[in-house]
Amino acid sequence: MVYAKTKNKEEWRKHATSMCCVLIASLIMSVNIKSFVRAGNLIPGGFTGLSLLLQRSAFEFLGVSLPYSLINIVLNAVPAFIGFKMIGKKFTSYSVIMIILNSFLVDLIPVAPITYDPLLVSVFGGILNGIAIVIALYGKASSGGTDFIAVYLSNKLKKPSWNFVFGINVVILMAAGLLFGFEEAMYSIIFQFVSTQIIERFHQRDKKVTLFIVTKAAEIIEQDLMTYTHHGVTRIEGKGCYLKENKSMLYTVVGADEVKDVIQFVKERDSQVFINIVKSEGVTGRFYQEPIE
Repeated sequence: MVYAKTKNKEEWRKHATSMCCVLIASLIMSVNIKSFVRAGNLIPGGFTGLSLLLQRSAFEFLGVSLPYSLINIVLNAVPAFIGFKMIGKKFTSYSVIMIILNSFLVDLIPVAPITYDPLLVSVFGGILNGIAIVIALYGKASSGGTDFIAVYLSNKLKKPSWNFVFGINVVILMAAGLLFGFEEAMYSIIFQFVSTQIIERFHQRDKKVTLFIVTKAAEIIEQDLMTYTHHGVTRIEGKGCYLKENKSMLYTVVGADEVKDVIQFVKERDSQVFINIVKSEGVTGRFYQEPIE
């Protein structure tokens, strides 16, 4: 009973954290669009940029004023469906909430340019866009569109994929350049490049951490751990040199953003477990250890 209450409390805490991240990220992204992006007539890339490109094209070439919310939600319908099937229902659900919030906030928030300098707009707009996406990803969500592609590729390729998405966005920006001039498109590339670097710098998912879990309850933990993390686990049998007790060591590699949840998950099954964390330090192959008792 106590375990069930603790688990439910933890689930509600995670849900509240995700919702707060979604709300904050949606607000930052919407304000950024109505300040920096609109001021520089930028195309941010991704489905956000594609929505703005279609909205602007409809207005300038057809004289039709389409709401951003309608275009963005329709464009994200197919990626969201793919996300439910291939990435995860919880992640996709939070992402859909963010897509809807961001879509309507862009229509509701008034245009408020901070500066019209194209370089400042590109750099600071890119920083804000990157921060919004990092916050969303921390809350287990995304802004949709190419973010779904990035997360899917990260899961499949086991390495950062945001630079691949940057390449896709360049194609979108080339189309914008052909329609509205390449000066704005080039500043949009700066915007997207800055945003991509912020995500690469602060998003922890693609950084891997090795866990060595010493426990007497390996039979209970190993299968649950594989199901929970979707990562492989290696079991090594051993004996404690001091008390001469038989113990098992479980070896697994998880994302840096998963470590806290995995540790709590393991400790719920064995309160006496010893976990050693090994984090890589750059590309030199050096490591440092952080034991958790």
